[in-house]
Formats: sequence, structure tokens, C-alpha cells
Amino acid sequence: MARINLLPWREAERKERQKEFGLMVLAGALLSAFVVFGIHLLIQSQIEAQNQRNAYLQREIDAVEKQIREIRDLDKTKQNLLARMNIIQELQGSRPQIVHLFDEIVTTLPDGVYLDQVNQKGNTVTFEGQAQSNARVSSMMRNIDDSEWLENPALVFIESKEKTGTGYSHFQLTVKQSSQTVEVEE
Repeated sequence: MARINLLPWREAERKERQKEFGLMVLAGALLSAFVVFGIHLLIQSQIEAQNQRNAYLQREIDAVEKQIREIRDLDKTKQNLLARMNIIQELQGSRPQIVHLFDEIVTTLPDGVYLDQVNQKGNTVTFEGQAQSNARVSSMMRNIDDSEWLENPALVFIESKEKTGTGYSHFQLTVKQSSQTVEVEE
């Protein structure tokens, strides 16, 4: 007798193919999940590495900025010290000028002229005093013109003997103290 298979083999084969297809889809989904997870881990590691590089650069930038601040502070200190040194050198250079000033006052002051006040602001010296006559004040101005340490005498005012009531003329005179260089022995 002939053998006839009456079982639904096509349905079994279809179920088998559907089962294989489901397994293939599951395998593909798992494989794609592993690939996505691997890419995620790779990107995370690159982000972490970049963050570490950024942190390193920020630490170096902070260190350089600190050095720049220190350099600026040192520059300020240097400028202050240089300014102080210049002031000290100017004072050292002008120290003998007061001696020369008083020496010149004595040598330029003629008889009959008396000083009440001597004021100095910078290199301008103001003499205020009394004189027996206007001619004596003129003589003092000529002596100042001949002086090495005083120059440019200018008479501010002179009051006559009659106005003062003292028998002397009251005067005010300004002069410039010349800035001659003097060798300072150290």
C-alpha cells in the first residue's frame, strides 16, 4: 500500500520558519543592543577622557593666571621701588642745595637789607624783608643775577617807607634756585 502523509507538513514548516525568524529577529535585536551599548560605552569613555583633559587644562590655566598675578604684583613692587630709589637719588642730589642756598643768601644780601621770611616751594624761593632803601633791594637783585645758585629775581612788591611807618621799605622777592648737579660722595 501506498503511503500517504496526511499531516499538515506545510504548516509545520511554516511554524518552523516563523520560529527561526523569531530567533533571528531576537538575535538581531540582541546584537544591535550590544552594538548600541558598546557605542554608548565608547562615547562615555571619550567624554570622560575629554573632561579629564579639560580639567587638566583648567588647572594649568589657573596656575598660569596665578603666575601672571604674581608677575604683575612683582612689577608693581618693582615700580614702587624704582620710584623710591629715584626720590632718594633726587634727595641725595638736592641735599647740598640748601647749604648753597643759605650761603648764597648771605653773600647776596647787601648791608641795610634784613630778611623776615624765607620760603621755598620746589625750586622757587621767596624772600620777604625790609630794606633801608629801594636801591638796596636793587643791589640785592643784581647780586642774585651774579649768583651761581640763584637766578631770575622778580620783585613781587615793595612798599615805601612812608606806608610802613618803620623807616624801612617792605619788599617781597622771588628767585629760582638753579639746579646744578653736585657730585655726592658716598
